[in-house]
Amino acid sequence: MRSKSITRRQVLGASAVTGIGGILMPVLPLDLRAALTDVQSNDHFWYRLQPEGPYIDSQRGSRAFGFDDEGTIYLSEDNGKTWPHRAKFPNSGNITFSCIQKNGNILLATRARIYLSTDQLKTIEPITVKNLDGSAYLPHKPRNPDFPGWYFHSLDGVHTWDVKGRQMMVWGNYCNVEGGAAPVNIYYSLDQGRTIKIAYSFGQNPNFRDHGASHGATEGTLLGDASNPVICRHVHCVDYNPVENAFYACTGDSDRGHGHECHWLRGTYDAKLDLWDWKVIASSGSNSRFKSGGVNFVDGKLYWAADANGRIEPGQKYDRGIFRCDDPADLPNKEAHTLLFDPEYESANMIIQDGTILAAHYSTASPYENGFIISNDMGKSWAQYDLKGFGKRSGVRFQKKNSDGWFRVDLRKGWITRGEVLFIKPK
Repeated sequence: MRSKSITRRQVLGASAVTGIGGILMPVLPLDLRAALTDVQSNDHFWYRLQPEGPYIDSQRGSRAFGFDDEGTIYLSEDNGKTWPHRAKFPNSGNITFSCIQKNGNILLATRARIYLSTDQLKTIEPITVKNLDGSAYLPHKPRNPDFPGWYFHSLDGVHTWDVKGRQMMVWGNYCNVEGGAAPVNIYYSLDQGRTIKIAYSFGQNPNFRDHGASHGATEGTLLGDASNPVICRHVHCVDYNPVENAFYACTGDSDRGHGHECHWLRGTYDAKLDLWDWKVIASSGSNSRFKSGGVNFVDGKLYWAADANGRIEPGQKYDRGIFRCDDPADLPNKEAHTLLFDPEYESANMIIQDGTILAAHYSTASPYENGFIISNDMGKSWAQYDLKGFGKRSGVRFQKKNSDGWFRVDLRKGWITRGEVLFIKPK
C-alpha cells in the first residue's frame, strides 16, 4: 500500500513555485541567497549551512570534528561554535572519513590509511587493520600513488551502536567512484577504534581493477577476496537491528556482465569467538527496490530508501521509493513491503530519529537542485523541498542530531565530491 497524504509547501514563503511531477517545487528568492549560514525555515524544518571555519566532517553529542585543506584538523566541544583542540595533519585535504566514538576517540581516514586520536588530537596514531585471524590487512600498492582507492569512505553517516552493553562500530566503504579502485569491505571495531578488523570482504569484481581509474577497467590487478563469488561496486549502508541482534548491509550498483552487484546481507556476530556469519538475503539488478540505502530500524521494523535506476521498457515504472517491512525476515518478499512514499526520483540516503524520517534526492538524477524529503510523523504525511539557494547538491552522510537538535548532512557536488555541510532541525 502507498501513503497518499502529501503536504506541499514553499521554502521561505517564496512566491514563485514550479510544478514538476505533481510535486510543487518552491523557488528560493534571489534576495535570500546571501546569508545562507543564517537559519532559514519552512513548515517542517529549520536549516542552515555551517558557519565559516573548519569543514565539519562528523558530530556526536556536543562534539564536532573538522578539518581544512591547509594541514590542520580540529575538535569542538560545543557543536562547532569554538575549536579549542587542533593539530597539524599535513594530509587533511584528503580526509574521506571520520567518526567520533562514544568515549570521545576520533577515527579519521585519508583514502587508504586510517588513524586514531584518543586524547583530543594531542596525538594521532596510524591504525593497521586486521583480518579476523589477527594478521595485518594492508592496502594494495596502487599503480599510480595518486589513486590509492577509498578504503574507508562511507555514504551513510551512522556507524556506531550499543550492542549488548558495549559500543560496536561497523561500516562499509563506498568506493570505486573517485580516487582509484579499491576492494570492498565491511569493517568493525569493539574498542572505540583502537582495533579495526575485517568483518566481510567482497569478491573480485573484474570491472574495478587497480589500473589508476576508479571504474571501467579491463586490465590490472584484481582486488578483493578471490574465494568469495559475491561481488559489488561498493557498500551503500550498514545498520543494526537490536531486536534481532543482527546487522544488515546493502550494496550497489549494477550488472556489468559478471553478476549482480546489488545485494542485501545479514550478519550476526559471535562475541565469544570473535566471528561473523554473513548471508546474502537478496540480490537484484539495478531497476529494483533492492538497489537501496538509508537502512534504518525502528522498533524492529525495517525502513529503507530505494534508488532503482536501471534501463526500463517504455511505460515501465521504476521500482523505487521509501519502504517499510514490518518483519525483516520478510525482506526478500516484495508482497510484505509497504511503500510509504514515492519521491519519483532517485533517493537512497535517509535517517530516522525521534519520529522524523529525513531523506534526500540525488541531484544528478532529479529535477530538484537540492531536494529533501521529510516526514515528521513516521511516514503518515510527507513533504518535499528544493533548497535551490545552495546550488545543485545531493544530501549524503546523514548523521544523528547533535546536542542542539540538528542533523548534519553532507551536500555533495554530483553525489560524491565534497561541497558544503548543511544542518537541519525538524519542527
